[in-house]
Parts: sequence; C-alpha cells; structure tokens
Amino acid sequence: MDLDDLLIFRTVVKAGGITRAAERLHRVQSNVTTRIRQLEAKLGADLFIREGKRLHLSPAGQTLLPYAERLLALADEARAAVGSGVPQGPLALGAMESTAAVRLPGPLADFVARHPQVRLALKTGNPQQLAAGVLAGTLDAALIPGPVTDGRLAHVPLYREELVIIGPASLKSLHARRPPPDAVVAFEPGCPHRARLEQWYARRGSGPAHTVEISSYHAMLGCVAAGMGIALVPRAVLAGFAQQQYLSMHALPRSEHGMLIELVWRQGAHSPKIEALLGVLKPPAADSHGA
Repeated sequence: MDLDDLLIFRTVVKAGGITRAAERLHRVQSNVTTRIRQLEAKLGADLFIREGKRLHLSPAGQTLLPYAERLLALADEARAAVGSGVPQGPLALGAMESTAAVRLPGPLADFVARHPQVRLALKTGNPQQLAAGVLAGTLDAALIPGPVTDGRLAHVPLYREELVIIGPASLKSLHARRPPPDAVVAFEPGCPHRARLEQWYARRGSGPAHTVEISSYHAMLGCVAAGMGIALVPRAVLAGFAQQQYLSMHALPRSEHGMLIELVWRQGAHSPKIEALLGVLKPPAADSHGA
C-alpha cells in the first residue's frame, strides 16, 4: 500500500462512488477504478460490495477505513513537522461535555480564526474513552481530569473546576445529620462527577436508591429543577442556565470540591497543532473559576 492508494480509497468512501471521487481527485474514472482494484489485489480482499454502479463498503473496507484515516493523518502531521511548522491538517480533540460546553467555545473559536489550515473536530466522552482515543490515535489530544498517571500520555494542567451539589429549590440543606436524598441525576458510569457523588454518599454510609441517567447537562439541570434528584456538576455549568431560581446549590468541603482538568496527548506526538492548541487554552493563573 502507498498513501496515494489510501487517499483514493478514502475519497471513494467519502464521495460515495467512483464518479464523484474522480472529480474531487481530478482524475479520470478509469484511473480511480484501476487503483482501487490494485489496492484490493494487494490486500487480497474486496473493499467494496458492488451493486451495479453503486458501491458499499465491505467488511474488509470497514476494517481498512480507520487505518487509512490514521495513516493519512500521520502523513499530514509528518509533512507539517518537517515543513514550515505551520499547523495544518486534521486535529481531533476530545473533552468531557462540561468542559466542551463551558471552557472551549471561546478558545476554539480563537483557534479556528488563527489556524484556518487546521480541520478541527471535537468529540465528547468520559475520561476513560477519551484517554483510550488518544492512545489509539483516533484523538490527537483530550481534556480529562487529573492527575494523569499513565506514562504514555504527555499532559499539561489547564483548569481547576469547583464542583457543587445541586438540588431542587425546595432542598434547603444537605446537613450531615440528615439522610441524603435517595435519587441522583447523572451521566453513565465512567463520568468522574458521578463517581465523586457516589463517593460523597459512601462517606455518609449510604447510597442513592436509584439513578436517573441522562446524556446532557441541560437535561440534568432540568431534571434536578423538577425534583427528580440531586446532581454534582462544575459550578461554571450553572452560569448558562436561565432558570436557576428552581435550583439550590450546596458547596462541598474544600478538600472535596476541586477537579483539575489537563490537556493530554500521546508521548512523542507533540506537533505544531498541539502547540497551537496550547496557545489558545487558558493557563491556571488566568482561570476565573479556580478553586
């Protein structure tokens, strides 16, 4: 295989057929068809299921596509690294939803304006998924809670979030001598905020009777406001909620309320794009929500 073969293969997939791929590549259709056939011969497998003039990815093609994406991205990175040093090519960034919603809109808008040659993509997930994505090469970098202890990951601390427990407006106190609420609203297992809330219950010798699992902070805040349970969130998330009068906020002890957010990337994979990303993300000293 060579990179040109992989580029042609990926373009056929993205374009949805030979004709459009040939137009995008400025090649004749017969050349694109021949190169795909040659690639299939090299691999010993059909990459497409052919139905007349329509092409569908075969199982072998589905297996090859993510490898092609990674190899082409790596080639882009190599060209940028040995060339002018100007950030360019794809940049896949991962973050937890709270970080993406509260911390990234301004910096990423700045990044896009400064570096138009970079194709930025953002993916949200829990810290385990994000770290695995960085190590697998599907993400270039990610923002995850620290401390980061995996020696395969380079990391820089960025933000310190203040975590608070929120409940409906009718919940006046979470006094230690009172039993905690019997329901929580949280993301799926793997969310660090859910884990912190479960630890908070454990220190009180109990646990919630049931958990309402949701997939967005807007839904979480709405559920809590409706009295469906309590939740643990970064305090900064509340700033964008227009109906805060329906919520109560309860501070955690200072030893429990902080969460450090770090930017991570794979050791040895520092690039002009990572450097440019660090250039727009605020350092801890400039953090207005520090704890």
